Amino acid sequence: MDTDAARTRILDAAEELFYAQGVQAVGMDAVRTTAGVTLRRLYQLFPSKDDLVEAYLERRDRRWLAELADHVDAVAGTPAERVLAVFDWLGDWFARPGFRGCAFVNSYGELGATAPGVAAVARRHKEALRDYLDGLAEDAGAPPGTGVHLALLAEGAITLATLTRTPDPAAEAREAARLLLTGAGART
Repeated sequence: MDTDAARTRILDAAEELFYAQGVQAVGMDAVRTTAGVTLRRLYQLFPSKDDLVEAYLERRDRRWLAELADHVDAVAGTPAERVLAVFDWLGDWFARPGFRGCAFVNSYGELGATAPGVAAVARRHKEALRDYLDGLAEDAGAPPGTGVHLALLAEGAITLATLTRTPDPAAEAREAARLLLTGAGART
């Protein structure tokens, strides 16, 4: 098996196991078994568990943000409707089988104090989401800082959906975002 294929299999296994069970609950041997690689190969590609967690989160960051952007880009509406589409996508994500909240917050909660690299990846993800929402809010004619408020609504919805095991917080956050945009004079 070539390096790229082995890396992909390992990251697929890590994502499946870490997201479902938690980072600390999953050992490297479980990742190796699920990926179908030798322990030697696993450690050649990821010398430590922190390296593997960081790589898993970095890949998840790219895929998560791309999936969100693809959904928003498919909306042929006003700029404000594109902002609201973020919350529609969140609702779809919350309703998926196996939804377990934010992988970045979960990993940070488990390792953030002892794994600066994991903390850095989690922070970068949150900054990227905020920057994305800033751009959408700006396109909608909302004043500076609105993207931060939208990010807080999204983060709150993710947290509540995780705790309540229902997608309802996405619709509630969507309504709050609509009111925020309307009050901010956004183009609706």
